[in-house]
Amino acid sequence: MEIGKSQESVKVKASPRMFKEYFQYKGISFPRLIYSEQGLREVENEFQVRDDDVFNVTYQKSGTVWMLEILSLIHSNGDPSWCRTVPNWDRGPWYETVVGLQKARSNQAPRLISSHLPVQLFAKSFFQSKAKVLYTLRNPKDVFVSLYHFAQIFRPYKEPGQLDQFLEQFLEGDVPFGSWFDHVKGWMGLRDHENFFWITYEELQQDLRGSVERICQFLGKPLEARALDGVVENASFQAMKQNKMCNFSLAPGFLLDQTQSSFLRKGIAGDWKNQLTKAQSENFDRIYQEQMQGLDLSFPWDEPSPQPSPPSTNCSGPSPGGS
Repeated sequence: MEIGKSQESVKVKASPRMFKEYFQYKGISFPRLIYSEQGLREVENEFQVRDDDVFNVTYQKSGTVWMLEILSLIHSNGDPSWCRTVPNWDRGPWYETVVGLQKARSNQAPRLISSHLPVQLFAKSFFQSKAKVLYTLRNPKDVFVSLYHFAQIFRPYKEPGQLDQFLEQFLEGDVPFGSWFDHVKGWMGLRDHENFFWITYEELQQDLRGSVERICQFLGKPLEARALDGVVENASFQAMKQNKMCNFSLAPGFLLDQTQSSFLRKGIAGDWKNQLTKAQSENFDRIYQEQMQGLDLSFPWDEPSPQPSPPSTNCSGPSPGGS
């Protein structure tokens, strides 16, 4: 592969994809170039998890980069120097990627490691360790919209085509990393384990400071007020958008075509309302209800359960208090 030519092609808005086909690993799709069957086997079966490892786990487009920045800042006691001088993919490498696996193995303890893997493909050694997993979830409608835009600029992914067509693929799990529903149900099966912590993108947005305090408590790393201020200030969307070490402006052109859109786009909740039609939203809701029944959990984006109607009273009859 000639990197120079690939970088030149970024200037062409409708440049063809160099890597269009996905491979399957245990029923889950992965794009070539940055993933390999051998690498995934090594991650699952050979990677040695250490007790002091901290894993930043998400389904793609669910706040991975945001949580990575939060964890990096907590690690540095709110000092942004590390976050401003070292790319986030080196600070918390995605260990299922070919390059990320090498970096994760070589990083010094305590290691911060990111992953989009479903639980069944995760490093087996994790389940016999004391390592911690922080799992971030996001409204799947917003995940879908973000993924649709991301697939247009991320060259290893297939062109997403029309939104309606991509929505059908997403709801069927016919996208890299598989089904959002399966991913969430799989990881949330660990929610009663003491080394597993989950939080939503929406909670981070609503109360970042309170969320950081909860994360610190889980990590056993309480921060003083000034350090906490540093985390909250430098993990804001605006701060991240301006930080070239986490906004992916340093990513090579053969991976990301940022002439169309920046990697960090909006950083909001509810953008799906501007993208999905009423029919698409209702179809999404129907499948969501089917897939998530039995999980016995509620999320910030869930519709409140309808309350039973109070019994009707006959105004001309006796009052409820008696005759």
